[in-house]
Amino acid sequence: MAPPPASPADSVPDPRPAPSAPAPITVPSPRDNLHHHNHHHHLADRRDTPRGRAWEPERSRRGGAMDGAAAVKLVPGEAGYVLEDVPHVSDYLPDLPTYPNPLQDNPAYSVVKQYFVNPDDTVCQKIVVHKDGPRGNHFRRAGPRQRVYFEPDEVHACIVTCGGLCPGLNTVIREIVCGLSDMYGVTKILGIQGGYKGFYARNTITLTPKCVNDIHKRGGTILGSSRGGHDTMKIVDSIQDRGINQVYVIGGDGTQRGAGVIFEEVRRRGLKVSVAGIPKTIDNDIPVIDKSFGFDTAVEEAQRAINAAHVEAVSAENGIGLVKLMGRHSGFIAHYATLASRDVDCCLIPESPFYLEGEGGLFRYIEKRLKDNGHMVIVVAEGAGQKLIAETMQSIGKDASGNELLLDVGLWLSQKINEHFKKNKMTINLKYIDPTYMIRAIPSNASDNVYCTLLAHSVVHGAMAGYTGFTIGQVNGRHCYIPFYRITEKQNRVSITDRMWARLLSSTNQPSFLCNKVVEEAKKEQERTAQLIDGSPSHRKAEKVSGANFSGTK
Repeated sequence: MAPPPASPADSVPDPRPAPSAPAPITVPSPRDNLHHHNHHHHLADRRDTPRGRAWEPERSRRGGAMDGAAAVKLVPGEAGYVLEDVPHVSDYLPDLPTYPNPLQDNPAYSVVKQYFVNPDDTVCQKIVVHKDGPRGNHFRRAGPRQRVYFEPDEVHACIVTCGGLCPGLNTVIREIVCGLSDMYGVTKILGIQGGYKGFYARNTITLTPKCVNDIHKRGGTILGSSRGGHDTMKIVDSIQDRGINQVYVIGGDGTQRGAGVIFEEVRRRGLKVSVAGIPKTIDNDIPVIDKSFGFDTAVEEAQRAINAAHVEAVSAENGIGLVKLMGRHSGFIAHYATLASRDVDCCLIPESPFYLEGEGGLFRYIEKRLKDNGHMVIVVAEGAGQKLIAETMQSIGKDASGNELLLDVGLWLSQKINEHFKKNKMTINLKYIDPTYMIRAIPSNASDNVYCTLLAHSVVHGAMAGYTGFTIGQVNGRHCYIPFYRITEKQNRVSITDRMWARLLSSTNQPSFLCNKVVEEAKKEQERTAQLIDGSPSHRKAEKVSGANFSGTK
């Protein structure tokens, strides 16, 4: 059955020329003749399952297996509308049966007016648009579906945490376990210990709602974590040998990139396995999503260090409190902690280069603040000033995840400030505070606990509905399923040309340290990012599916 024709859109058609793409592919659905049981009338939705497999992955010459990169599932519509869809297990296993969602019999959900998400619901990436502009890119809305592709008795799920620590990891683990158990009746849930290498090192624990009941009150992760250790073949061999069919991967962009490779190998082998990611980064540097879990907690905890630095500074003659916060390449924690504190006189982040000597430099600004106020507080992100440090020190290599190890900007800056004022025969009292590992290790606050719960439940709904090769994220306040490639293609950075950074400069009264060249480069990067959001993504392979009504796709 071919997808129904698109209904006319009310908005103005996209003035841009339509991109060239392969001819639409429509394949009869193997579920057209499936018997659908009758359930409660408020659950009825004739579009509960896709009616046609409107997308086919590109095949290699080696007998139908996927080649290196996955095809992109795009569904275009009127006025520049583009749905960036996520893969589904039935894309490569077309004869899978579906089952009624157990949620319809869950007494806790009986008060819900509408149990299930309408399959035509999408979430817009760019919420502010011009009346004559394109509708832009959308993602499939997260939530429970009326039909699921896994029976509770057949589900054998596993959870793995990778990379550095972050507030909320235990909360996500707890809520995935409780969501699978309480909402869907799943009983077989495995915890992979020690990151990716735990798959083939045979380090596992059984997870039950009872054993994870109070782990959200503790920092870190009960499963342990590590960097590196990703061996795709060994990992998928372990998944296959153990009979695992749902894999929940919690980690940053490198971890999610690894999850994408696992998904590709699972699809190549034709396994009925859903691979789903929950993005984790305390730096908030994952693109597309509104924010990453643990970020609110990190900003809140950073206030303690800033308050301590402020107390030290005001209690001494020419006191300087210097606080180093997380932020390897993105200064969001330093940025938002500074805005929240209002005690900070200068904030230095990786996105905004600074210099020390001369007019408009950091030293002149410190001298002015000490003369006017008698004290000052400086917040510096760990990735700031690396080019300046590199001029005097050598690089110290990379970590197991391939991230370049950063030189300690806090110690370096402390030394440089002390040297400058000693040379100028001016007495200062500088106190350096580094709370980074304390912040990473604390439990999540109330806001993040709620956020982690919603992320965990949404990812469980997606896996049970058969979606795979996706990560869960909140976009413009709505949870949705995002293809792996969208959150690994670049890092989210603080824009030094928007109003939020201007608010910080206004709050601290610090110099911008920026030359015209840096500002122009930042504006060009912002325009390039805006074009990426407005139009179709530029990826190596893309399959186009016609029709604005995409209930015939997954």
